[in-house]
Amino acid sequence: MNDLSNAALLEHQSCYCCKPIPRLALYILPPLFLIGLSVSIFILVVVHNAAFFLSFLFLSALVATLITWNVVKWKKSRAAISLFLRSFPDSDLALASQGQLVKITGMASCGNVSLESSYERASRCIYSSTLLFEYGQLGLKPVNVNRSCFNWSLMYCERFSTDFYITDQKSGLSAMVKAGSGSRVVPLVRESKLVTTTKQCRTLSAHLRRWLRERNLSVEARLLRLEEGYIQEGSSVTVVGMLCKSNDMMTIVQPPELISTGCLWQGFLLPADIDGLILGIPDMTSPVTTLSSIQHPEQ
Repeated sequence: MNDLSNAALLEHQSCYCCKPIPRLALYILPPLFLIGLSVSIFILVVVHNAAFFLSFLFLSALVATLITWNVVKWKKSRAAISLFLRSFPDSDLALASQGQLVKITGMASCGNVSLESSYERASRCIYSSTLLFEYGQLGLKPVNVNRSCFNWSLMYCERFSTDFYITDQKSGLSAMVKAGSGSRVVPLVRESKLVTTTKQCRTLSAHLRRWLRERNLSVEARLLRLEEGYIQEGSSVTVVGMLCKSNDMMTIVQPPELISTGCLWQGFLLPADIDGLILGIPDMTSPVTTLSSIQHPEQ
């Protein structure tokens, strides 16, 4: 079993919130903007020609829009990786060679270890993720003091993956996917909102209070949002990784090097680096892979 909880917490609580924009670009662009603004204003005042100034403003607006678009899309759905997964051609296990980067879509089945989702108790899962968010307000201690009030903050996370088998829908051959202990996994599975308390009703249900107590979390009435997503045995999944062949055994493991998505201009997305095995679902427009996507407000 592979514990991905810490990686998820670090991702949500990271002070750097401008992915996939490189840090270096954020240090270079502001000085360039100030220099360009100074030069364009100088030309406007001395030459009385507004063409350069207007062109500079237009170019700056385009760059700012591109950066904002990429940051927002990354925060919502890791758009660059999702689009890369959709555009990457499906591979055939019967034709793929040793060490090849492959994308395999097919039915998943559990290996020696299976998972159970934390809140809904869904059994025979190969991947499970449960996230608990708290809304910070004035008068309440924020979960992360580095983040501002009036913001949803991730206060608790359980995310696990395990080794499983996938049956290639093209060739019918099976391969083991090494998503268990020691593997870096990049999940593209969005969680369902199962519990949401509101300002009008912050009372927690008996089931939620019991779930919180089992994890030594506070059961006081407050604004909470619980999300959960999982992939059960028998579901159709898509994995991208490196194929390893040993005798008659085929295994899909994490690539040894970073994978770059490249510039995805069809979505106006900048390159993003992928570090690990990609685990997703074939229909990337589907919001979750849980059995139920119904939101249950707490009563």
